[in-house]
Parts: sequence; structure tokens; C-alpha cells
Amino acid sequence: MRIWKMNGAGNAFAVFDARETAFAPTEAQIREIAESMRADQVMAIEKDLRADAFLRFWNADGSEVKACGNGTRAVAHLLLEETGKDEVRIQTEADLLKGARAEHGLVSVDMGSPLMGWEDIPLSEKMDVRGVDVKIGPMDDPYLYKPAVVSMGNPHAVFFVDDVDAYDIPAIGPLVEWHPTFPEGTNVGFAQVIDRETIRLRVWERGAGLTKACGTGACAALVCAARAGKTERKAKLILDGGELIIHWDEATDHVIMTGPVELEQSFNV
Repeated sequence: MRIWKMNGAGNAFAVFDARETAFAPTEAQIREIAESMRADQVMAIEKDLRADAFLRFWNADGSEVKACGNGTRAVAHLLLEETGKDEVRIQTEADLLKGARAEHGLVSVDMGSPLMGWEDIPLSEKMDVRGVDVKIGPMDDPYLYKPAVVSMGNPHAVFFVDDVDAYDIPAIGPLVEWHPTFPEGTNVGFAQVIDRETIRLRVWERGAGLTKACGTGACAALVCAARAGKTERKAKLILDGGELIIHWDEATDHVIMTGPVELEQSFNV
């Protein structure tokens, strides 16, 4: 079986080619793989008659998830190089996604439309998704409150802050990740709007912790910022591991994510 170690803007992945050899790991095995390969997510490329491949995702804690934007971009790069095509189609549990070559060696993925219904996130009950009833800190004087929420195939809660570096994200992240408002847990974004075309972002990923980059998190932050009138519908997202360009296309309602991919090593087992 072919295995690749890759990263997308610093978001680290272990990718297994399961198109010819079955790959059905246990949660414990996923945790071992993630630890040994220092991966935020583990992914398996499988055959799919509807697309160029099916892509399966696990977080570092062993849980299987439906979406990973940077991971999809990484595998899109592999498939684009393998097939020589300019565009590939990747089926996931969340949606059928399209990956394409972009300028300067970058790779784009069409992440589809953001989901904004409270039941789509999902939330525990009906709430205004532009600011849900979640507070961190003293009840009468919280220092973080009312994050905007959206689903990009996985749930995201986004706090807009003046300075992302002023918060102890490893301490705060778990408090929000499994807050009762989010019955399936949530990714947690801390977004600092620098100007109308630039956002500084750090993300506590559900099941993975604080990562150098989160593709769906970047998409969620841009959607929430643009929806609130804080930015334009296209912006540069500056993450700990690199930069992503996110464009929420008004004509199609689709979110396009563009950024770098790095192949660190590959080997056969």
C-alpha cells in the first residue's frame, strides 16, 4: 500500500492509498498512525464509480469525520498529478468536491455551499446562527460570547476577536468543542479581522486540537465574516502554517479554497 505524508498550509496528513488494498483501521490504530506520523488527520483514498476517488477522513483522536478541506486539497494534488487532468472529482461523506490546478502551483477545491440552518450545524435547539448562546468566562462578564456558526460539511463556531494571540486556545477550545449547544461537537475558530480582505485565524479542531491550519475552518471564518459585513466575500486567511485564499462566490453560493500543498515523503508498505 502506498502512503504519503503531506501538509496543506501546515495542516499535516497521513494519506493511505486504499484503492487496491482494503484499509479498515480501528480508532486505536488511527491514534497510533497519527502519533507516529505526526498527522492531524488520517485519510484513505478509495475507488468510487461516481468520481475520480472516494476520500475518507479520521481525526487524530480516532473519530471518523465527513469533511477536511485541506486534506481534500492534498489528495486533489495527488490525483491531479497522477491523472494529468486539470480538474478531479472527489466524493466524500459530506459532498462531491472538485479539485483543480491554480496559479503558482497552488491547488483549489470547490467546497460547495455553506449550510446555515441550525439543524445543519447541528445545534441542540433552534438559535440564531449569527451568534449562538455560548459564553466563556464569568456569567455576568464573559470574555468570549456568541460565536457565529456554520457547517462546511462539519460544524464550526467562530469567535471574532481583537487579537487571536491574546487567548489561551488550548484551554478554551475544549470548553467550546463539547459545549452542550453542539451535540456532535464543533471546531472552534478565533478570527481577527485585519481589514476587509484579510483575516488572521487560529482553529481548535474537533478531535485534533490546535492545528497549524484548518481548511474548512478558514472557509467558515470567511463565510461568517462576510455574512456579518466584516469582510468582502473573498479574503486572505493567515493561519499559523501558511495562507489560504477563500472565495464565497455570490453567483454559485459555493466556497472556493486555494492554497499550497507539500508532499513531505511517500513509501510503500
